[in-house]
Amino acid sequence: MDLVYAAPFRGAALEKLKDFLGGCGIRYDDAITFSVCLCEGDAIAASGSLDGNVLKCIAVSPARQNEGLTATVVTELIKEALRQGRRRLFLFTKPGNRERFQDLGFYPVSETGEVLLMENRKDGVRAFAAQLPRPPGNRIGAIVANCNPFTRGHLYLIETAAQDCDVLHLFILSEDKSEFPAQARRDLAIRGTAHIPQVVVQPTGPYLISAATFPGYFLKDSAAAREANGSLDLKIFAEHFARPLGITRRFVGSEPYSPLTAAYNLQMGKLLPSYGIKVIEIPRLEAGGGPVSASRVRALLKAGDLEAVRDLVPPATYRYLSGRRPPL
Repeated sequence: MDLVYAAPFRGAALEKLKDFLGGCGIRYDDAITFSVCLCEGDAIAASGSLDGNVLKCIAVSPARQNEGLTATVVTELIKEALRQGRRRLFLFTKPGNRERFQDLGFYPVSETGEVLLMENRKDGVRAFAAQLPRPPGNRIGAIVANCNPFTRGHLYLIETAAQDCDVLHLFILSEDKSEFPAQARRDLAIRGTAHIPQVVVQPTGPYLISAATFPGYFLKDSAAAREANGSLDLKIFAEHFARPLGITRRFVGSEPYSPLTAAYNLQMGKLLPSYGIKVIEIPRLEAGGGPVSASRVRALLKAGDLEAVRDLVPPATYRYLSGRRPPL
């Protein structure tokens, strides 16, 4: 058999890979950056792909099971990830494949009925959570936010939530897949909340709302994919973050615009109480005739209206935006 690589496949080769994956019950993920196929003649016998440090879309033809092809594909993906300098790796699969991938050096992080997330570090998520600061308190809350960028809307949510908490963990997404860099988003959140003693700004690492926790690519039905995405992410939050940090409240802003976020918030309200976590929705701050949101700020920046942005963001954010670069 021959190994065929692409970064990623395109054209007819991509359609062939998509057809192969479809026959294995997997949907190709457009975020893929590298793929490898194990081929016999013109037929694909096995394949796997990378999205950054996440191994995805690993499949073996039903006719070629139990021939060690999964190990061959995973080995090639790991080699490519290491070539790119990526050593902390994650893998998505279905729960029934747990033992197969454990034998290849991956360890479970969390799972739902549909998906299993694994990583190549034993107890990696527990070690990450263990090093997070944990000030003492009786009423401990959390907010998970992208802050792309940090706005007065975020500040209002945080100030309101802090009134109900002795400690409020503000988790800022660590992944660099947003317009504003992760370090800048975190720094602006720290500056913007410096006057609120209850707030502890924390990183999410690769574990919350990241490429490693949204595995909808192998679920054909988009509604089912969204539900699986949210369930896995929320289970990781509840089991690996809320439990060790003593979090009993999670605060969210109301979501009038994004159906996906609104559905995620609704799912949160159904799942987290079973872990003893109360979900509290806070109405969004409004200004200038509408809710204050990061997407609104980005739209104004794109239009070149930096002056209108001034009323929607804290001073530190405005200084960053006005000095960072010309408006988009």
